[in-house]
Amino acid sequence: MLYPTVLQDCYPLTDSENIHYSGLEIDRAGELRKDPGWLEDQWNRPDCRILLLRNDANLMSWQVAQEKSPVSINHSRDEVEGLLEQVTSKVFLGLDDGVPLFALDVSDCDETIMQPILADNEFFDLRQAGWLLSSQEASLLAYARGLLYWHRHSKFCGTCGSPTEIKQGGHMQLCSNHSCARMTFPRTDPAVIMLVEHWPASGPPICLLGRNARFAARMMSTLAGFVDPLENLEETVRREVFEECGIEVDRVTYQASQPWPFPSSIMLGFRARAVTTDIRVDGIEIEEAGWFSADELRDFGEWGDEGEGYCLPRRDSIARFLVESWITDTKGRS
Repeated sequence: MLYPTVLQDCYPLTDSENIHYSGLEIDRAGELRKDPGWLEDQWNRPDCRILLLRNDANLMSWQVAQEKSPVSINHSRDEVEGLLEQVTSKVFLGLDDGVPLFALDVSDCDETIMQPILADNEFFDLRQAGWLLSSQEASLLAYARGLLYWHRHSKFCGTCGSPTEIKQGGHMQLCSNHSCARMTFPRTDPAVIMLVEHWPASGPPICLLGRNARFAARMMSTLAGFVDPLENLEETVRREVFEECGIEVDRVTYQASQPWPFPSSIMLGFRARAVTTDIRVDGIEIEEAGWFSADELRDFGEWGDEGEGYCLPRRDSIARFLVESWITDTKGRS
């Protein structure tokens, strides 16, 4: 069962099947959730468990006794009964060993009715706490966050402007205007993220990392960008690398993918071979970039530490997976 769970050590960073926010082991019940009667039965079950979110933050408890590890909090139907009249959205997540899981958006709930729930708990931004979570726990919280984010930002029909109605347990919206009746589904924006490598005739292999203007001052990461209309993924990789750093690449190979609900992306990971090596950062998205060997990367600090040198991407990101996989693959060549 996924609850209650004390969140565990990070996954093996070279195993693509364990990348954070993916591999969620619940039954999403895609066909069953289309039946409103079945959904109501699941909601009324005494063993139903419910996750709460407010303004895209997940409810957790920070357990000092567990070496300051966060613990995700879920509730029974009775425990949230007083909130239901003010809940913004309710979504069905799936079945965990047959137990129904739901998530509620309590962003508009009065502080007075929230006080019992917040007595020992707090809403945390998953982007700050996610790297401390087990892969399964992080995936569940991210799933709830992604669905509720979509509903918070898609309340009206994009065709006629009428309010939308939540259907299929939150996995579809239907325009309330019967003459329109447009159906919409959760949005996922594809983005590529790539580790660019160069294997010189002499010397160790090197890879290209950059610092985005939005990053913490010391963090270096792989390059990334959204897919343009009518562009295949390999073309996106080549375009983004050239636009951001002035590097030309030829061979592009797929590595792994990661759902990234911040707010609604799927990160498609690649490795690309550099044809040129002279860096020219765009100065807009990328403020700094450089070539680094595996030995240099091993000396990088961790995201969030107080060192003075460069630090690696966060442990819950596919960027970290791409970097550590490359370090492993170049072993013996550095």
